[in-house]
Amino acid sequence: MAAVTLAVWGALVVLLLAPSLLPVEWHYYIYSPASVGLWMLAMLISPFVVCAMKWDWIRKGGTRRI
Repeated sequence: MAAVTLAVWGALVVLLLAPSLLPVEWHYYIYSPASVGLWMLAMLISPFVVCAMKWDWIRKGGTRRI
């Protein structure tokens, strides 16, 4: 479960930093208080959602299905 949580947090951090490549004029709209609040909410809730969705995979030890 820790690996799933870290992977989700890593993806969310990459998504947070990706807009920094856009022009500076857009940063106010992308990094508005509402979007940062939603990002923080996603950091708290999404690991639980992913773990619930992948519970069978986690319970079986992450075995690969071929």
